[in-house]
Amino acid sequence: MACSVDAPSLKDLPKVATDLKSQLEAFNPSCLKDVDTNEKIVLPSAEDVAKEKQHTALLQGVEQFQPSLLRKTETVEKNVLPNALDVATEKTQKSLFDGIEKFDATRLKHTETNEKNPLPDKDVVAAEKAHQNLLDGVEHFDKSQMKHTTTEEKNLLPPIEAIEAEKEKNKFLNGIENFDPTKLKHTETCEKNPLPTKDTIEQEKTA
Repeated sequence: MACSVDAPSLKDLPKVATDLKSQLEAFNPSCLKDVDTNEKIVLPSAEDVAKEKQHTALLQGVEQFQPSLLRKTETVEKNVLPNALDVATEKTQKSLFDGIEKFDATRLKHTETNEKNPLPDKDVVAAEKAHQNLLDGVEHFDKSQMKHTTTEEKNLLPPIEAIEAEKEKNKFLNGIENFDPTKLKHTETCEKNPLPTKDTIEQEKTA
């Protein structure tokens, strides 16, 4: 069964503003400018293509995953017991907490606090004065009272005899350090014990 729709009357139609209506009636299409539409297609970069391939491969791996390829494993649950050091530390900490929680404040003894402010002795006062005077002298030092001095740089060279003696000493030490025992020649030692003559014996007796 078709439903009949009554057409709206002229008074029910929307009203168009007078100025807008005049502009629409006076519109001239020949005033429009010809514009060329450029269609641009932006191609993805190599990095975007690589990411897309990686994402697609990941999705395919998830979709085509075969649970039958998984291996059965046994889960071993380990219960590590604390060592003796951990147990002793735990006991000490627990006893400390118990002592704090069960502390009886009524067992405390009343004490009087005596505030002492010992004055420094003479030596301390004198040392403080000397230190303060030193600081004052440094802070209020008058550079205008300084006298100009010329620094003479002296370079005392050793005499020629000392230089020659040092050279001889170094040469002697180098000879000892660089001595080559292979250059020594073999020698035979002849021990001589000459006997005294008659004249020598007579002279010894008369002496």
